[in-house]
Amino acid sequence: MTTDESVNILLVDDQPGKLLAYRAILDELGENLIAASSAREALEHLLRTEISIVLMDVSMPDLDGFELAEIIRQHPRYQKTAIIFVSAVRLSDMDRLKGYSFGAVDYVSVPVIPDLLRAKVRVFAELYRKTREAERLNRELEERVAERTAELQQSTGRLMELTSRLQEADQRKDEFLAFLAHELRNPLAPIVNAASIMRLKAGADPELNWCREVIDRQASHLTRLVDDLLDVSRITRGTITLRSEPVDLATVVGAAVETCRPLVETRHHELSVKLPPQPVRVLGDTARLTQIVANLLGNAAKYQHDEGRIEVGVEAADGEARITVRDQGLGIAPEMIPKIFDLFARVGRPQYRPDEGLGIGLALVKKLTELHGGTIEVTSAGVDRGSEFVVALPLIASSTASPTPLPAAAEDRFSGPPLRILVVDDNHDAAESLAKLLSLGGHRVMVAHDAESGLALALAEKPELLFLDLGMPGMDGYELCRQARARGLTEARIIALSGYGQSRDLQRSKAAGFDGHSIKPVDLSALMRLLAEHAVRRV
Repeated sequence: MTTDESVNILLVDDQPGKLLAYRAILDELGENLIAASSAREALEHLLRTEISIVLMDVSMPDLDGFELAEIIRQHPRYQKTAIIFVSAVRLSDMDRLKGYSFGAVDYVSVPVIPDLLRAKVRVFAELYRKTREAERLNRELEERVAERTAELQQSTGRLMELTSRLQEADQRKDEFLAFLAHELRNPLAPIVNAASIMRLKAGADPELNWCREVIDRQASHLTRLVDDLLDVSRITRGTITLRSEPVDLATVVGAAVETCRPLVETRHHELSVKLPPQPVRVLGDTARLTQIVANLLGNAAKYQHDEGRIEVGVEAADGEARITVRDQGLGIAPEMIPKIFDLFARVGRPQYRPDEGLGIGLALVKKLTELHGGTIEVTSAGVDRGSEFVVALPLIASSTASPTPLPAAAEDRFSGPPLRILVVDDNHDAAESLAKLLSLGGHRVMVAHDAESGLALALAEKPELLFLDLGMPGMDGYELCRQARARGLTEARIIALSGYGQSRDLQRSKAAGFDGHSIKPVDLSALMRLLAEHAVRRV
């Protein structure tokens, strides 16, 4: 019902004259007037028609007004209908109370005053219309709320389903990246081993030496790309862990420079390193801090023409240690500066450097810097005007003790007392190349290409050092290690070799009894340190 619709008013009186009088008085209201000459007839109208107001005489034969009002109120539809009693008899307060108890809401005395009756009926009619309108609006609101709730539930269900799919896709992505890294590292291992053998047996032919350097350099570059991909995945999932210790930034910069020196020299850049006379120490993961500086140096070397200039500086001020890497290269357009650290952001021009990379290096630098509680900023005067990156890290007191490294003599040793070494890997090239590389140090190296024959060799020859591939068919490297330990090789040092290097892989290899876990490919310097550590253990 709207506020313009007429309401039904039931007029009940056993005297026809009074009914005519009520009609005459109320007709101008424009409502729908229904007359009933008895209580029974009134009830019939009430059952057939929705009545808004009942105007009834108190004194009627059969059922009087009080009794009719009581019957009306018992019907669920008419519990709130307005009932106006008309009485020619002066009513006492008790009579009025009785009427109210039966459902009367008002009284009109005879003789009826037309204006007063019209006013009362008009008020109740408007109240009825507004009540109905409010009820209609409430119903519509409830329906809309129900619709919106249903839509929200559907949206929530779709969002949960989408979230589940995204989580599943993310998990599959991580699994794919781990598998991709494993598959890339397996062929990289023999390539790196072969390049190391060529380095140790370098001849006088400059072209062969150049070929070896190219292989070594490109294999190292591909290895870093694989590592960066996995690091981005680890940081995204929050699974990367820092091994923090007091670190002198001079050590970090020195290691980063050595990492990037082949690229810098290949492009004939001038590299300037400026370090303060006093140590500048921070609390951090040496490998990750080196990775930060090496990525910045690598970018500086790639994004400028040959024979450019790169400046690296370290300083301490205001409780911060700052590492600055400045170049004279490609530069950054102003609109790209806010996006430079975004994952997969690539601001270079393909014709400038077609090998500019995957766009993950700077994103990784920013994440690793933030994990160390630091910040990184970049400035550039514009395209072709160079760039400057500044990494700021919390400074620690210079009195904090630095970690004690292995003696330099031990780190540089590749030969030494000959060892009995067993290499087990189903990849023939990887196994044979590692064996040849180890043999150059004077060691006796045995090779097996499956776990079963590897276990037989280990039990027969009792090697001091074992390198075991993990992903072999049949018995894998984990089971081979467990079997070897259980059958007497308790003193041997067993190192896992794998293309998988996530934290769960390291935990699993440790639980199987391995002494170490090396990720393929193992470069020559890492292999030298590993042999040196074993030599120190024997002393």
